[in-house]
Amino acid sequence: MSKKILITGGAGFIGAHVVKLFVKKYPQYEIHNLDALTYAGNLENIEDIAHASNYKFIKGDIKDIDFINSLFDKERYDGVIHLAAESHVDRSISNPNAFIETNVLGTANLLNAFRDIHQDNFKDKLFYHVSTDEVYGSLGETGLFTETTPYDPKSPYSASKAASDHMVRAYGNTYDLPFVISNCSNNYGSYQFPEKLIPLFIHNIKNNKSLPVYGDGKYTRDWLFVEDHAKAIDLIFHQGNVGETYNIGGFNEWTNLNLIQLLCEMMDEKLDRPKGTSAKLITFVKDRAGHDRRYAIDATKLNKTLGWTPSVTFEQGLDKTVDWYLENQAWLENVTSGAYQEYYKKMYETS
Repeated sequence: MSKKILITGGAGFIGAHVVKLFVKKYPQYEIHNLDALTYAGNLENIEDIAHASNYKFIKGDIKDIDFINSLFDKERYDGVIHLAAESHVDRSISNPNAFIETNVLGTANLLNAFRDIHQDNFKDKLFYHVSTDEVYGSLGETGLFTETTPYDPKSPYSASKAASDHMVRAYGNTYDLPFVISNCSNNYGSYQFPEKLIPLFIHNIKNNKSLPVYGDGKYTRDWLFVEDHAKAIDLIFHQGNVGETYNIGGFNEWTNLNLIQLLCEMMDEKLDRPKGTSAKLITFVKDRAGHDRRYAIDATKLNKTLGWTPSVTFEQGLDKTVDWYLENQAWLENVTSGAYQEYYKKMYETS
């Protein structure tokens, strides 16, 4: 079946993987990628499908109501996969309003536009909202987040994502708008903006810079390989039940310190440095405000109902990730220097 699908945030880290998967796997679909190309959006992330016949890039901001309404009026999307979001906790602490404007108001703009173009005729239509495990708050030493865990966000970022989740469910209840929601654990892999732990520390180790570790380093996260996340999104979009929530996790937990130590060992081997060299770069720093102690996702529902399971262990995925960053130093340097903005200007203005 032919569909016209809008993927928001498709030049970002997770979005780029989703866009490329859908463009390549579903040639009968028309895939539109909407991205504002802020600091974390980068057209180099999707360079390999830029000229695909079933793909179109659209530069625009979900906060712009008039633009969103005009776009939906023109394109009449059958489906929306909504990934565009401000997503870094540290940035949310310093500028919470940006997160409210993009994550809450931007999501509401998309919901309104999707509702309005279909005028209550939602047959074969779907709004897929991609969220985070951080909406559930923090766990103690035991237990897992399930789809029924009460929301308890602890940062402006997680609060803004919780609010957007509630908006999506409210539109389903009030307007019968067909939706699914997924809440994922920490992603890692290629094309991740180097403000996040793994690409930042790969970059710092490569350049012999310090590795700042918050607090005692025992903050625990469940890690999900981004390619496995994209496959889960594909599965949920096509086979998930309308109105349902699905947790997506990697079925593994690592403390920050143990993860960093593993990364240091890998980097020493790959850079042909004496064992223990990179670990000397670890520096403990003052803890982050409102730092959640532990996240852990129970992805049993997704596994049992739709048959999804991670394709790699964390060690395997991390090994692939390290190799990618070491083999793509130009990408990393462009992103950290801001040169990719010039790349966008050149590509976009001549297209």
